[in-house]
Formats: sequence, C-alpha cells, structure tokens
Amino acid sequence: MKPYIALLRGINVSGQKKIPMADLRKLLAEEGFNNVKTYIQSGNVVFQSDVKDEKSIAETISKAILKQFGFDVSVLVKTPEVFQTIFEASPFSEEEKKKSYFMLLFEEPNAELVKGIQQLSASEEQFTITENCIYFFSSNGYGKTKFNNNFFERKLNVIATARNYNTMLKLLSLSAEY
Repeated sequence: MKPYIALLRGINVSGQKKIPMADLRKLLAEEGFNNVKTYIQSGNVVFQSDVKDEKSIAETISKAILKQFGFDVSVLVKTPEVFQTIFEASPFSEEEKKKSYFMLLFEEPNAELVKGIQQLSASEEQFTITENCIYFFSSNGYGKTKFNNNFFERKLNVIATARNYNTMLKLLSLSAEY
C-alpha cells in the first residue's frame, strides 16, 4: 500500500458542491482506499492504495463522487514525494512562503500562455508558474487579489486548485503517518 494525497477542487465553497467529510471518507473506503483521512472541509484527503496510477485513482474518486453526490469534481492525486517536491520548490523567502498559496495544476500549462501572464505581476503580488504549480504571494492577502485561482485557470486554460502553506504542511504531515 502506497500513500497518496488527493485534492478535490471546489467542494464545500460558498454552499456549493457540499460533501460532508465523514461521507467522503466512507465513500473512499468503499472504493477500496485504506486509512482514509480528511483535513478541513475543502477537499483534502490522504489515503493508501495499491493502485499505482494517480490519474486512475483521481478518476475513480471523481466517478464515485458523481455517482454518490450527483456532481462533477476535479480531483488531483499526488504521491507525498511529489507533493513534498512541489512544496520545497517555492521561490519565496521563508517568511513569504508561510503566507503564500500553492495553486496545483492538473496539467502543464502552454508555455506561450505562461509567457503572456508573467508580464502582469504587480509589486505587492508575486507569482511563479511551473509545470505543476503556481506559487503565489500577495502582501495584501489572497482574499483581495485579482490573481486568484480562477484568474489563472482562465488565462492558462488549465484546471488548478489552491491550498495555503499550512494546508500543504498538514497534508504532508498526515501522509508521513503511513
């Protein structure tokens, strides 16, 4: 059994796509995943599986949610090692990193689209786009920025899901328990 981290995009946000975490844990256990743990209400799951393909695992979770709850949810699955690599690759200082966001990308963005947005950076907001993550820091906070997850999804034409520093750290900690 290998540990995995799954990020569900857009659940339990503003009353949309409501999934109680106890129901999600039960559903994933029924789908054959072991030691399922969730963290907060925004779709963070750590579990074990003997399936080796992350895309296959993500598809299984997405289909199970559609069948059980009646709506589509984009699911991103990573190994703790890949998650750790993404976390450590943050370009920000330690102080900025603790207040930053990680927008994990479901696929690599088109290089030309990336070039187009890199010109938009504002002095109080910084971002770096890689093949699997957008590292974002705003001195004014995430709630007041125009460079949010939806902005990057539209501009890069990719699905992304954002997590803050503390959530990333907690998911790494939970996955290390296996």
